[in-house]
Amino acid sequence: MEKQYKLVRCKINGKDTETMVDVRASLTDMLRNDYRLTSVKKGCEVGECGACNVLIDGEAFNSCIYLAVWAEGKSIVTVEGLVGPNGVLSDIQLAFLEETSVQCGFCIPGFLMTAVEILESGKLYSDEELRKLLSGHLCRCTGYENILRAVKKTMLKRLGKA
Repeated sequence: MEKQYKLVRCKINGKDTETMVDVRASLTDMLRNDYRLTSVKKGCEVGECGACNVLIDGEAFNSCIYLAVWAEGKSIVTVEGLVGPNGVLSDIQLAFLEETSVQCGFCIPGFLMTAVEILESGKLYSDEELRKLLSGHLCRCTGYENILRAVKKTMLKRLGKA
């Protein structure tokens, strides 16, 4: 069978991009292989672990089960896009460091992207709600409590309740 390709134009981490992709390629593959955005991890590749999580038009998605061609016209953000000018970390990245949420680090980029979606909602969530919102991620180092603390701390700061 002959491969089919399609030109995909989208915004990645604030930059307009265009690339020719195999129509069967996942967004994970496009981001990692064509743009070298290695924060997007290849974990389960079936949408179960959350390691490949990115924001697409502000909503968190598992990029392993999202076709690259579906990104046409979309705005995609990866962890690389969270870093500010001169490499300054975002508030949620700093909170993950302060709360020692980073253990092996494999799951952290996906957790960060889901945390950004949670924080950008501007809502005050209970611990139970935060746990449910973060439940689409697997951490083999059992760092869940530290991750929850980091997200909660950042949420409270942003809402002026710290």
